[in-house]
Amino acid sequence: MRAHLGDHLVIESPATGATRRDGEIVGLHHADGTPPYDVRWSDTEQVTLVFPGPDAHIRHLGHETPRGGPGTSAPVAGRPDGPPDTIAPAGNLPNPGDVGRRVAAERRRRGLSREETARRARITPDYLAYLEEQPADPSTGTLLALAAVLGTTVGSLRGGGTGLPPGQGSALPHPQLLELGPEECLALLSTHGVGRVAVTRPEGPAVVPVNYEVVDGTIAFRTAPRSVPAAAVGTEVAFEVDHVDEALSQGWSVLAVGPASVVTEPGAVRELSRRAHSAPWAGGAREMWVTIRPMSLTGRRIGEAEGER
Repeated sequence: MRAHLGDHLVIESPATGATRRDGEIVGLHHADGTPPYDVRWSDTEQVTLVFPGPDAHIRHLGHETPRGGPGTSAPVAGRPDGPPDTIAPAGNLPNPGDVGRRVAAERRRRGLSREETARRARITPDYLAYLEEQPADPSTGTLLALAAVLGTTVGSLRGGGTGLPPGQGSALPHPQLLELGPEECLALLSTHGVGRVAVTRPEGPAVVPVNYEVVDGTIAFRTAPRSVPAAAVGTEVAFEVDHVDEALSQGWSVLAVGPASVVTEPGAVRELSRRAHSAPWAGGAREMWVTIRPMSLTGRRIGEAEGER
């Protein structure tokens, strides 16, 4: 039997095969991953030293080389009901996940070192480094401990507050507003998502959200005839996409301006429908494709000043 940090030890009933108990392996005592293990049981959240018997097996969560060595005792990403961690292949630059970025930002904001933060949260600095530098899905217990140390909430670390208007948090201590170039703007538009189209109608201007695609540099969205977005056809319109990270008090916005046209050629309509990533969230019959050809592409980003990171 061999395990990695973050794998789960499952103990089954010899008679029925049903799971009697399971827990996250948070400590290894041998570098080769053989028993015994420090296990945090899912039913009690307590950590005990376990010598697995014949009724136990390891549920691997897709980890590669585990961080830490013999004697390491730290919570590791991964939950029994969650997806396996994604660890960047060797040689690739770290690609931190949203939770890790928020933890790192809150830690720096409070002037705490990794060592001090880890000590207060009762995790190892090595694990905190992993969490901040790699995409991870830490357990609720780990997030509760970190939130208490950082003076925030688990919801904030997870990017919660989706039911509230964005931007209610405090500004960064040293914010910096940067202008974005066309290439970065196009990259942030990505290939699809939700954006806002601004149109002028006889009743007055209106801004409405739409599901959109980016196909060969052109913005496309589906709507219904005589709807508000349909009023964009034949006019020059503005199309805006943005992202606000409430926990980090930062974000970006991209504005595209250009003429809007209705797509009538059957082949082009079929191709747009084929390449669409999602049906319109608003539902209903929305088979009218409108495209916007950006003649101007500008954007801005709010982040922490370089010298203050």
